[in-house]
This record gives sequence, structure tokens and C-alpha cells, in this order.
Amino acid sequence: MRITEPIIESIETKKRILGNANLIKVIEDVVDICTTAFRNGNKVLFCGNGGSAADAQHLAAEFSGRFYYDRPPLPSEALHVNTSYLTAVANDYSFEEVYSRILKGSGKKGDILIAISTSGNSVNIIRALQTARESGITTVGMTGATGGKMKDLCDFLINVPSSDTPRIQESHIMVGHIICELVEATLFPK
Repeated sequence: MRITEPIIESIETKKRILGNANLIKVIEDVVDICTTAFRNGNKVLFCGNGGSAADAQHLAAEFSGRFYYDRPPLPSEALHVNTSYLTAVANDYSFEEVYSRILKGSGKKGDILIAISTSGNSVNIIRALQTARESGITTVGMTGATGGKMKDLCDFLINVPSSDTPRIQESHIMVGHIICELVEATLFPK
């Protein structure tokens, strides 16, 4: 059975992140901008497709619920959780518009959009990033090694040094947890 190889590959991907000073700095910068947004009464929004949508929802819940300890909730949500909205817009317009349309309605200048796409090429994510930029929303991309087409639309790019989707997704959730932990600790020191 092939059990140990994926574990080794996951560890190696995370070692590449750990050894990349520029990527570590970007993660630190994202902690700072999220902290500032929350302090200023803004929100952190997430979007993604498939497994990345699950990660988006998971990380939004870490902010709006709690991470390590009880503290006030932080305004954060994944943009796909309203299935009536999602299916109506996908049906009436197109799936490519689901995130950009909701950003036009609920995003505001000073908010943060964290867009998650392992390839960086999802059209609905790219359109969301374009809308965010037009609206004064800071854009953060979580992608794979190349950053895909969305890299040029991201103010901050966390491009995991891998082209293997499961390894990228494992690293996205690790990095997301680090961001949530550090934002929580900064805003609500114990």
C-alpha cells in the first residue's frame, strides 16, 4: 500500500514553504492586513471551488467562531455558503459570476478577499479578484507553485511550491491555520 509516500511528499512541500523566506514574509503580511481589517471594522471574505470551497468555509469559521480560545467573533464568511444565492446566480447569470456578484453586493473598501484556487485559473475566482480590486478590497491568493492567471490580481500571493493538488490543499489549510492563530493572538492576547 502506498501510505508513506504521500506523507513524505506533504512534509517535503511544507519544508519548501519553511525554507522560502519570501513566502514566510507574505504570510506574515497577510496576518498583518487581516488584523488591521478586523481592527478597522472590516471583514475577511473567502472563496474557492470544491476542496478549496471547503477550506474557505473552514477558515472563515475559525475567524467567526473561534480558533484556540473563546473570544469575540470576527466578521468573516465564505461567499458560497448561501446555496439559494449560489444556484440562482449560476442559473440566471453563470457560475463564473457567483463570487463577483456577491462581492459587489456585500464587499466594501477595506475588506480582504482570500481567494483559494490550487491552479489559480478558475474563472469565477479570477472575476472575484477583478471585482475586489475595482472595489478597493485587498486581494490575497492561495494557489499552487505558478499562481496561475490569478497571480497578477493578488496584492498578496501565497503560492505553495507544488503542482500536486492534494499537497497544495494540505498546505493551504496549514497556512490558513497559522494566519487564524496569529490574528487571534494579536487581537486577543492572553
